[in-house]
Order: sequence, then structure tokens, then C-alpha cells
Amino acid sequence: MSIFRHARFETSFAKPNALPDSSEPEIAFVGRSNAGKSSAINTLVGHNRLAFVSKTPGRTQLINFFRLPSGVALVDLPGFGYAQVPEPIRRQWQDLLEKYLTRRPNVIGLIHIMDSRHPLTHLDRQLLDWFTPSGRPVHILLTKSDKLTRGPAAQTLMDVRRELAQWGPAVTAQLFSSLKKTGMEETERVVTNWLESLIPDPDQEKPPAEGDSGRG
Repeated sequence: MSIFRHARFETSFAKPNALPDSSEPEIAFVGRSNAGKSSAINTLVGHNRLAFVSKTPGRTQLINFFRLPSGVALVDLPGFGYAQVPEPIRRQWQDLLEKYLTRRPNVIGLIHIMDSRHPLTHLDRQLLDWFTPSGRPVHILLTKSDKLTRGPAAQTLMDVRRELAQWGPAVTAQLFSSLKKTGMEETERVVTNWLESLIPDPDQEKPPAEGDSGRG
């Protein structure tokens, strides 16, 4: 069964300082407006209406929390970069994004949504520049890959992965299509690895046996 199944909407926040303290892991979803972020979340959780999908870009104006049965939260952040949003609102969204991603200690990774036809825009690069120094992983979903034929899609993925090397091995990428529901398994594997990395290794925590001096 998918690790994303049975997600439920929990709550929304307009300001990062209103977020409650939590020790549960949080996986943040971020991307430019109209890149397909809400559709990607709905596809992963198997629920057509969990995250709001609008034909008008820039409608996600809050931090929305969706809770999984495991306790992990999927956090839908406001889309960024939509030019027709008034400047004060754009500044408010940017402040919301930056404060959440830099100050929330239990964010274990970032799912960065990019339209496969327009990847790695200036704002995407900017976000990677200030998030990757945290050491937390970023996984990029190149959405709407069904709009590309197989050859151009494969070339786009290869080009993006080559360019991502400048941000280090913790930044990865894949093709994804909400329409065709392709790429879901790869996303699940990546997030499962993130969660498993949080589990302490029992072999490293075992105390030395009594009388064991550690010498051969």
C-alpha cells in the first residue's frame, strides 16, 4: 500500500509563527504557481479533491497540512512566482515560504514541483540556493511529463539532473504525470528512504557486551 494513502486535511495557517509545535516529520511541497503542485499531491494520496486545484494560478495562499495515518504531515506551501498577484501578497507568500522552510525543525525533505516544459527557472534556482545549505534532501517532480514525447522527456530529465549536480547529491529529480499517474512509485521510494533514515540503527545503539574490552 502507498505510504501516501488515507491522508486527511488537518488545518491551515496564514502565518508561520502560528504553527503549533510538533515532533512529527513534515514533508513540504513547493513549486511555482501553475506547475501542478496540487494535482501532484492529489495523485500521490489517491484523492482528487484533497488539495485544492484551480485553473487560476496562485490560489494556494495558506500553509495547508495533510496528515497521514503514520503521523507524517504533507505540507502544501503557497505557489510562488505568479506575476498577476499583487506585490504585497507576493511578498507575504515569500515570507511565509522562507520562514517555514528555514525555521521549521521537523521538515525532513522538500518535494519541489517543476513543470517539465519549463524547469529550473530563476525562482526555482533561488529556492534551491537558500534551502540546500540546510542539508535536507530535495526531490524534484518534473510534472506534466505527458505533454512531452518520450525522447524530449528523457532529454529534459537528463539535462535537469546534470544541472542539479551543482547543489550536491541530496537534490534528485524524476519525471511525473498526474494525468497518466506515472512516477508515483519512484516518489514513494524516495520519501520512504527519507523516513527510514530517521529510524535509529539498533546495531549502533547496542552497548558493548560485559567484559568486552573491544580488543581482538
